[in-house]
Amino acid sequence: MAKAQARIGCAGWSIPRQHAHLFGEGDSMLARYATRFDVAEINSSFYRPHQAKTYARWAASVPRGFRFSVKLPRTISHELALRGAGPALDQFLDEAAGLGRKLGGFLLQLPPGLAFEPRVVATFLAMFRRRTAAPLAVEPRHTSWFSPQASALLLRHQASRIGADPPRAPGAEHPGEGAPWPYWRLHGSPRIYYSEYGEEALRGLSASVPGARTRASPWVIFDNTAHGFAVADAAKLQGMLGIRDV
Repeated sequence: MAKAQARIGCAGWSIPRQHAHLFGEGDSMLARYATRFDVAEINSSFYRPHQAKTYARWAASVPRGFRFSVKLPRTISHELALRGAGPALDQFLDEAAGLGRKLGGFLLQLPPGLAFEPRVVATFLAMFRRRTAAPLAVEPRHTSWFSPQASALLLRHQASRIGADPPRAPGAEHPGEGAPWPYWRLHGSPRIYYSEYGEEALRGLSASVPGARTRASPWVIFDNTAHGFAVADAAKLQGMLGIRDV
């Protein structure tokens, strides 16, 4: 299977003043962000709903090849814990449909206390798949999810377990074996959201990402946004992977 070129981006599209030189001109911050990166993760959907026309406006602000991943609402992942989530999922998917062809996939981040329950997970994923064939990346944060049984269930429903840093279990820094959509989320280490990734960490990542053999492009999303390091780290990784010069 051929290797697809990685897509590198950030959680959100904020551009810190100190890194403004990395971007071209644009009518909005999103348009400027899209002169450098070709993917972005929409995290605000986790906290509050957005109208379909808002998603459509974002889609219209970026080039043809740009893609968004959209985080499922905490109502589904945290409050309902994946149970009885049909109505909430319908509303969310209807809203996110405003992205049209700019939709790259969905992100489901689970609360640390949510253990793997096969029946609950299978029911939710089957319900999700009846509604959409879009890629789905799952970020579990309870150690019970890092088992062969859990991995097999995710793959059965064409869902990918992400590679996260800091990892929640041994091997959790890499996407699950056979993930149809290899997806990394880098939150900052050792201090989540605040720490910068150094040269050594980025070199290690640049060696891992191209190894993902899949039809889907691997995604690498930097979430260490608190001090603006995400943009700089993402740009450095682009250079290491030969996607563009820094």
